[in-house]
Amino acid sequence: MIVGKVVGSVVSTRKNENLIGSKFMVVEPIAELGDPSAKIIAVDNVGAGIGETVLVATGSAARIGCGMAECPIDAAIVGIVDSGTGLAGVINS
Repeated sequence: MIVGKVVGSVVSTRKNENLIGSKFMVVEPIAELGDPSAKIIAVDNVGAGIGETVLVATGSAARIGCGMAECPIDAAIVGIVDSGTGLAGVINS
């Protein structure tokens, strides 16, 4: 699981039919917890917005976690972080 900040969104009018209706967000891993230069495009089905700190599942956990087991998804936002012990100073900063 990756903790990151939503820094943008991606609009795709043409995509795999299993992804129609999906919202795509650009997530930057938090520097203290990962490589911030390696931005991730993640499917968002929890309603995250730009500037929010989120939890991102990758691999098969991403597909299963958002109920899209048959979709070509490698990363999915599975939670919005409100607070976290040990994350002081990085959440919503």
